[in-house]
Amino acid sequence: MLPGVFKAVKKNGSVYYRANITCRNRHISLGSFSSEESAHQAYLQAGRLMSDTRITIDQITFSDYILSHEKTVTLLNFRDNQIYIKNPVYMYRRYFNYYLTPTEIYKFDSDDLFYYSEHRLLRRGGHLYVNDYGMQVTILSRYGIRNYAVAGKDYQFANQDEYDLRYENIININPFHGVRCRNKSGMISYDVYIHIRGDYHIGKYATLQEAAIAYNKAADLARQHGISKNFPSNFLAELSSEKYARAYEQVTISAKYINYLLQNQAERSRG
Repeated sequence: MLPGVFKAVKKNGSVYYRANITCRNRHISLGSFSSEESAHQAYLQAGRLMSDTRITIDQITFSDYILSHEKTVTLLNFRDNQIYIKNPVYMYRRYFNYYLTPTEIYKFDSDDLFYYSEHRLLRRGGHLYVNDYGMQVTILSRYGIRNYAVAGKDYQFANQDEYDLRYENIININPFHGVRCRNKSGMISYDVYIHIRGDYHIGKYATLQEAAIAYNKAADLARQHGISKNFPSNFLAELSSEKYARAYEQVTISAKYINYLLQNQAERSRG
């Protein structure tokens, strides 16, 4: 066999070839290939990447390589930073880049390096997520941003770069369920909506805290009037139970919404 190549057989009996390289006493798998020659070329390319420092992460053209872009990034990071990470991560001093594709490159804080070394970044339906303990966890949830939040309305990027996911660049405008921030001529207020059969307006509030509590109260009223729906709850960690209870008692709810609940309850009773 050519150097760096190992023959393998699938369960159905078909033959394929694996390429491997040993660098700094580490045995690295380079992937599976359909031919011995292509596996050997991958081996040669990996050796060139590890030895030629003129090939840098900033100027490399991934399409020129038989190696996958993930493996290419992994090798360059290992060469330059002396740390082998199985995911396509390239480290800088205070942040790292995650190469989801050759052109879709996300920037994260160094504090998140261990997490993304162990969790593979994926995309589905326009959402970034990882599989964590058998669950799909959206990346934005790590910043306190709710699922299906809308960019520009519920959160925004300080430098306008949607690929820059460092904490300092994420501005969480609406961290609570049902709350929408309104900026009218520089005057900030918060509208609250609850979704039952449609979006029902609960009220307009001066503070984010008051709006979050109003949503909780609206959800409680819905349950009290027989609407069995799993409404999420807003958690306000900064309030003691006594302060929360006082604010909950004082917050007002739209009379129109309460009338809707009463009518809905009456209709179900007649039915």
